[in-house]
Amino acid sequence: MSKTILITGAASGFGKIAAFDLAGKGHKVIATTQVYPQMSDLIRESQELGVELTVDKLDVTNPADIAYILKKYDIDILISNAGIMEGGPIAEQPVDIIRSMFEVNVFGALELAQGFIRKFIEKKSGKIVFTSSMGGLWTVPYVAAYCASKHALESIAEGLKTELAPFNIKIATCNPGVFGTGFNDRGVDSIFRWYNPEVNFTPESAFDRAAESLAHQLDPQSMAEVIVNVALDDNSNFRNVHPKETEDFVKQLQNEAWTTKS
Repeated sequence: MSKTILITGAASGFGKIAAFDLAGKGHKVIATTQVYPQMSDLIRESQELGVELTVDKLDVTNPADIAYILKKYDIDILISNAGIMEGGPIAEQPVDIIRSMFEVNVFGALELAQGFIRKFIEKKSGKIVFTSSMGGLWTVPYVAAYCASKHALESIAEGLKTELAPFNIKIATCNPGVFGTGFNDRGVDSIFRWYNPEVNFTPESAFDRAAESLAHQLDPQSMAEVIVNVALDDNSNFRNVHPKETEDFVKQLQNEAWTTKS
């Protein structure tokens, strides 16, 4: 049966791949972007590929955008995928940068979800899939603030799962490992917009491992397929870490956390 699915952060990466995939499967897809130029680019690309998409603007930190979208669309599934990463040592990272991440990754995601939940309650059905991160389940050094925002999102999702079960509303998270969408690269780039080795006490060599990890990123297609499958599966797992190697690594770290020293 065809579903109506709204995806945030569909201008690039997992969101765009998933939008094209779901539309190709015959679903009605509302692909949203943060700004108008991204919207124009996505419309152009969908027309060139012959894929039928509804494209709209949705900045999840803009209350007017959220109100507009909630009034305009009735949906079956929300894929809450919009997110940003700002890297750097949390002991020195400017708090206003951290706050801006939480506005998008946590508060924006929650406010939009709350709006659609009210609609789902009325029809006693609906599903929300949050794009979280492996960093929602453990803390990656030098992107701790980003991980904190995803830890918060994990807690919100888990609370919603329990609280909305009586209303037949499904909640799931998808937790990508390191994929080559450009998202991680820009997160590392963001450090050097404020970091100054002559001022900050963190040595510049601390970021060497981040550069190494970016050299071995995975094809995002497989992660987008996970998101699509989770969205369409009425009986999906709540938590969906991909790839399996990342899942195993996270489980190992979580187990070791009980004995690690301060």
